[in-house]
Formats: sequence, C-alpha cells, structure tokens
Amino acid sequence: MKIYHNPRCRKSRETLQIIEASGNKVEIINYLENTPSEDELQNIVNKLNIPAENLLRKGESIFKENFKGKKLSENEWIQVMVKNPKLIERPIVVRGNKAILGRPPQNVKELL
Repeated sequence: MKIYHNPRCRKSRETLQIIEASGNKVEIINYLENTPSEDELQNIVNKLNIPAENLLRKGESIFKENFKGKKLSENEWIQVMVKNPKLIERPIVVRGNKAILGRPPQNVKELL
C-alpha cells in the first residue's frame, strides 16, 4: 500500500492515521519532494478510473492563473501535474490495482 502524502495537509494526515491504525504496512511518498513520473501518474489515474483533469487541485492559484478554462489532453494534464506537483489532489492511496482519493479520509477503508 502506498500513500501519496502531504504532511502539511490535515486530510492527508487523517488518511495516514486510519491506514496505520488498521495495521497495514504503508509506503509514504511525499509527492511534493518526490514527484511521481508521468507513467506513475497515468497509472494512478487509471486505477482511480477518472480523467487526469479530475486529479487537479483547481482551487490553487497556480491552476487559476495558468490553466483555468484550458482544454488539454490527458497526457498534457499529466505533464502539468509533473511540473506542478502542488496541483495533485491529495492524499492518493494505492493498493494493488485499486486507488482512492482520501477525501474524505474514510474513503481509504475501501482498500483496507
């Protein structure tokens, strides 16, 4: 099990707490310091079964100033996230062939 985690995010910390309390081993990836590659992000999007654009934090100023209203391809949105990891929605938990967004944190229980 992996969590793409931002330690400064309350929802991310709550999700990690639920995983740790369940006794599951978890690999913690601080995605702001260790940005996922294009392939990793595509894999995550596929496991979430969502368009890449839906993995973006659209409330961030970087998004509003540079990308709001733009129509980009799946691959282009993934490139945007690789170049601007702050725009990646969090937390993302991956286990095997499944992934969830920890919003709300209780969503992670689907993978436990």
